[in-house]
Amino acid sequence: MLELYTHPLSPCAQKVRIVLAEKGLDFLSHHVDLPNKENLKPEYLRLNPLGVVPTLVHDSTPVIESSVICEYLDDAYPQIPMKPTSAHAKAQMRLWMKHVDAKLHPSCGALQWPLVMRPKLMEKSSEVRQALLDSIPEKPRRDRQKRLMEMGLKAPDVEGAVQVYMQTIAKMESDLKRHTWLVSNSFSLADVVVAPYFQTLHQFGWQVMLKNAPLVTDWFKRCRQRDSYRIAVTADFSDKLSLDLQEIGRQSWVDICVHIKW
Repeated sequence: MLELYTHPLSPCAQKVRIVLAEKGLDFLSHHVDLPNKENLKPEYLRLNPLGVVPTLVHDSTPVIESSVICEYLDDAYPQIPMKPTSAHAKAQMRLWMKHVDAKLHPSCGALQWPLVMRPKLMEKSSEVRQALLDSIPEKPRRDRQKRLMEMGLKAPDVEGAVQVYMQTIAKMESDLKRHTWLVSNSFSLADVVVAPYFQTLHQFGWQVMLKNAPLVTDWFKRCRQRDSYRIAVTADFSDKLSLDLQEIGRQSWVDICVHIKW
C-alpha cells in the first residue's frame, strides 16, 4: 500500500510522482493545501516533522525527503531500475540530487513561492501570517519565507536564485554534450529530480532563460514527452491554471529581469 501526501505545484512532489509513474505504481494521493499551511498542522507534522511535501507512506511507514523517497522507491521496486549502471554515473546522479536539494530547490522557492503561496497568506491577518511562519520547523526555510512574505520578488534571495538557475543551465548544457541524458544515455533519477525545476520556468513562461542552452531546451522537451511526465506533472495543469500561471509569470518578469545578467 503506497500513499503520497502531495501538492500539484511542488517540484519535490512532482519528482516522486514521476518515479511512481515510471514504475507504473498505484498509490493513494492525499492533497496537502500548502498555501493555507496545512503542512504545518500537528497531524501532518506527526508524519513529516519537517512540515514539507511530499511524504510517502509505504505499508503504514512514512518515508520523507523527496530525493530519499525516489531512491527508496527504486530500491523497493527494482523491476524498472532508474539508477545508472556504472558507479561513476551513480555518483554523478547523487551529485545532481545534492545540487537540487542544497541549491536548486531553495532557488526555485525564491522564485515560485512569492507567486503561488504568498498571495493566499496575504489574505490572512498579520498576526495569523506571523504565527504560521513562526511555526515552520527549519530556521533557514522559516527565515527565507519571512523575507519573501515581506518583500516578494524584491527579496535579496531572488538574485542568488537566478544565478543558481543560470549556473545550473550552463552545467547541464556542458554535460549534455557528452550523453543524451544528464549522467548517461539512459533516463535516470538524475533527470527525474532536475526536470520539475524546469517546469517552473515553463509554467511561468520564463523559457527565455534557456535561450543560450539548446541542449537543455531539447532535454526538457524530451522529459515532457515521456508518459511519466504527462501523468505525474502535465495532467495536474488545467487549461485555466496554465493560463493563470502564464499571466502571473508575465507580470512578474520585470522584477525577475532585475536580477538577470545575460
